[in-house]
Amino acid sequence: MTIEALPANQPEAFYRGAGRIARFRDAPALPDRPEDWVGSVTSRFGLAPAGLSTLPDGRVLADAVAADPRWWLGPQRTDTGVLVKLLDAGQRLPLHVHPDRRFATAHLASPYGKTEAWVIVSARPDAYVHLGFARDVAADELAGWVAGQRVDRMLAATNRIPVAAGDAILCPAGLPHAIGDGILLVEVQEPTDYSVLLEYEGFGLTEGHLGLGYDLALDCVDRGAWTPERLAGLRGDGARLLPEAADEFFAAHRVRGGDRLAQGFAVLVVVAGAGRLTGERDDVPVRRGDTLLVPYAAGPLRLDGAVEAIRLAAPAGHGGP
Repeated sequence: MTIEALPANQPEAFYRGAGRIARFRDAPALPDRPEDWVGSVTSRFGLAPAGLSTLPDGRVLADAVAADPRWWLGPQRTDTGVLVKLLDAGQRLPLHVHPDRRFATAHLASPYGKTEAWVIVSARPDAYVHLGFARDVAADELAGWVAGQRVDRMLAATNRIPVAAGDAILCPAGLPHAIGDGILLVEVQEPTDYSVLLEYEGFGLTEGHLGLGYDLALDCVDRGAWTPERLAGLRGDGARLLPEAADEFFAAHRVRGGDRLAQGFAVLVVVAGAGRLTGERDDVPVRRGDTLLVPYAAGPLRLDGAVEAIRLAAPAGHGGP
């Protein structure tokens, strides 16, 4: 067997969950741990080793990959290139933004920024996300909002987007956003934990500028207007789960019983039903709530049964950022 069925990996966070991860995974509820970092070789910013995944045999995944990268990643990749999370918003998350690769390379000594995407697993009927500013925002206006924690003004300037189960949305680095409460989602992102918090009051925090100071950190914010037409381009077109703009950063596909899965390192999150995942060396029963780590060594696989999953991986054909 090569496929690893992963236990939950839930570091503490500054916002509340509502037990959705526990119900999804049929596991004990941890309200102060509203995220499950799946197949993670990424630590929480400034809080290592929190966030790192441990395999069922007790090995830290990052150590296992470093010891045998070809078995895990194949001959072309130098790192996993991706971070996957389950996220349970028990309250609205703060308005925040992630730096892009250029900013991260210049100021955070990282080749990766944090473009991400969300696949909504479940959502209450009036669920929403804030995504991008609806009008151009001047640099001094944004700086004033953040310094004075004028949250109402910041949120009023954003687009409030309804979401429902099954939706998938790309959130490019730089785009201000906040996930509303009442949502369980699968998040795929570049493998970093970089967030610039535009809003921090009310979350037990005193700042959120990555140690850079807000004068510099706010340079990573996209302050331009996002029209309905631009926002529509952040969704797939029916044939694709995510738009082509995501392809530079990660691959995300919805797979169902009868589908074949290409060879390669990937995370599989089973979102509905039950079935089996089989290959030359594997025959694994799967059901809703399972999170599975698929190494390159598993080879091509087949998913069978009345089952649906999300396959998440680094972008095809890239050895690194």
